[in-house]
Amino acid sequence: MINKQTLVRFINKYYLNGTVSSAVFNSKTSNQRLSTRFVSGDKSLLGEVHMDKWKYEDADLGVYDTEQLLKLLSVLDGEIDLSINKTGDKVFSIGLSDAYSKITYMLSDTSIINEPPYMKRVPEFELSVDITSQFISKFISGKSALPDTNTFTVVTDEIGGKISTKIVIGHAAVNTNRVTLPVTTPRFENIDTISFNANLFREVLVANKECESATLE
Repeated sequence: MINKQTLVRFINKYYLNGTVSSAVFNSKTSNQRLSTRFVSGDKSLLGEVHMDKWKYEDADLGVYDTEQLLKLLSVLDGEIDLSINKTGDKVFSIGLSDAYSKITYMLSDTSIINEPPYMKRVPEFELSVDITSQFISKFISGKSALPDTNTFTVVTDEIGGKISTKIVIGHAAVNTNRVTLPVTTPRFENIDTISFNANLFREVLVANKECESATLE
């Protein structure tokens, strides 16, 4: 048995409101883990998601249409049974059921789903930013207030030994509408101003709203 909402949360952490439509789920009994690696269509977002306490057999599950899977899961409630259906070594579907209903989701050949590259690890990041539940809430609200703003910017400063780091939605050299969020930096270096995709970052934060703490580096 698995809790439906636990599975839906796992899916939403890579789906990101439609940003990533296809993924391969890797089911492992050795470490009781369900995992997936994913990349957005424009290759600007790369990620990994893991879920522990997974008690199903080894298999690679090709989920081509995540939206369809989520719609099917909406039929079910509470605790659900899951089965992985195979012909020989070939996995062709998963079955999920609650006390009243049963759904079948047809899997795709994993070879037709783009394989994400592995994330490169740098020796050490220059800047580390605490991401709190308050920051998550404020960033989501700020991005909603500026729907046409596509980037957020990390701005650092150090004057007279006083450290200042801000996340700015709508940063520009000229006067603009913007949202400025001061942040705490466990690791600080005065770096060049750098910008990232605010739409994608918002979706990552929305999918992880229950997170109590995280780190942006």
